[in-house]
Amino acid sequence: MTADREQHLTDKFTFTRLAQDGPARRGRIDMPRGSIRTPAFMPVGTAGTVKAMYLDQVHDLGADIILGNTYHLMLRPGAERVAKLGGLHEFARWPYPILTDSGGFQVMSLSGLRKITEEGVTFQSHVDGAKHFMSPERSIEIQGLLDSDIQMQLDECIALPAEENEIARAMELSLRWAERCKAAFGHQSGKAMFGIVQGGDNKKLRVQSAEALAAMNLKGYAIGGLAVGEPQAVMFDMIETVMPSLPQDKPRYLMGVGTPDDILGSVQRGIDMFDCVMPTRAGRHGLAFTRHGKINLKNARHAEDHRPLDEESECPATRDYSRAYLHHLVRAGEPLAGMLLTWNNLAYYQHLMAGIREAISAGRLNDFAEAKRARWAEGDLPPIG
Repeated sequence: MTADREQHLTDKFTFTRLAQDGPARRGRIDMPRGSIRTPAFMPVGTAGTVKAMYLDQVHDLGADIILGNTYHLMLRPGAERVAKLGGLHEFARWPYPILTDSGGFQVMSLSGLRKITEEGVTFQSHVDGAKHFMSPERSIEIQGLLDSDIQMQLDECIALPAEENEIARAMELSLRWAERCKAAFGHQSGKAMFGIVQGGDNKKLRVQSAEALAAMNLKGYAIGGLAVGEPQAVMFDMIETVMPSLPQDKPRYLMGVGTPDDILGSVQRGIDMFDCVMPTRAGRHGLAFTRHGKINLKNARHAEDHRPLDEESECPATRDYSRAYLHHLVRAGEPLAGMLLTWNNLAYYQHLMAGIREAISAGRLNDFAEAKRARWAEGDLPPIG
């Protein structure tokens, strides 16, 4: 284990800032199940698995924490069943920290029929059509049954664009639900509940949400309702708007983000934690993230290219397999294609996060970001011949 990955196990949830470079922070979250180096990227383990990967691999790549999805796990195999089987850590063989989302985003986006009231949301399962009810208290109860280490409040995430009165209604409801989630969570030593800043693309409402959540003195704060199709400039603007209202001594989590450039820009604005399905989903669809930028292995230009994706990478999937072979696997629909490209993508994301942390400590994050963006802009290496 390198010094960078030393564990500082504690029976409490703590966040320590280790270095600062402008708004960007390098830090460490310590919990009973392990330490989380920040800025951190959390691979998404929707149904108790990071798709196409062994969880041992995911940890070996540098992930200190993964995300589990409350909505999917409550539908199958069921939170009570997971609890009976020892909780999500034992069930999935991941002994390190797990963050669970509240299920709210999936309820709003996946369920065919839903009705939102002050009490909660009634929705129809996308799996079998069965009706379910999710209240703030039930969301926290489910996350407790899963035994996750960081739990998220239930919130209402609305699609943009939307009218200001609708954004305000959803934001205010989310604040009331945050209070109920805080009460339901209570005091759990070594665990944390995060609030979620809402407010769409409205600066006034974002600040109002952030200030109200900060007054609740939660252990961490997320920014939700972004990365839903708005321009990157709008997302960055909302981050900059919210940051002064969030406590300096608590972790900040940008939900559902994103591309390597999104992550880099958000770190430069003070974000500490990220999650996104992009690297795993892209891998299953033939797209590789590399230091050369994105490489589409479906493209015929790779059919006879014996070079690997990146001969300098430490990841075997990136370094040891030819582009021609990866292209063949993708075109043939072989499951190994998704496995190798997901491996590559998660390796690249964790390598990027490690570089970001080192750059912050050295006080050169802006130079690091400029070099990365210049390399991505150059694009992939030209084919041979």
